[in-house]
Amino acid sequence: MKYLMLIYGNEEIWGSLPDGDLSTLIGQVDAFNQSLRASGELVDVQGLVSRPRSVRIVAGTPVVTDGPYLEAKEYVGSYFVVDVDDEQRALEIAREYPGVRFGSASGGIEIWPLMAGDGAEH
Repeated sequence: MKYLMLIYGNEEIWGSLPDGDLSTLIGQVDAFNQSLRASGELVDVQGLVSRPRSVRIVAGTPVVTDGPYLEAKEYVGSYFVVDVDDEQRALEIAREYPGVRFGSASGGIEIWPLMAGDGAEH
């Protein structure tokens, strides 16, 4: 079963980290990703550039705005996709992600089961 892991962060917090702490965290995330690659569970991992655009229908017209949540301090900064046996393993991986352990104000991870092309869960 495939799961999308959306990694949320707070730009103010990440931008204020001392270089040594940020380098350590990046090294931990790289090791985490390498471990998932070695186990065959990592499908894809990417950082996201800038904030997204949002398209919504307002009074029958598509309207483009900056980002989905203008008031939020947290935003999706990256993602990874895993292919695992069950939801319990996906949750275990999410709990092990180094950025989550960094501190409660640093962000979190959303875990989304992915659908196959036929609409079934992957």
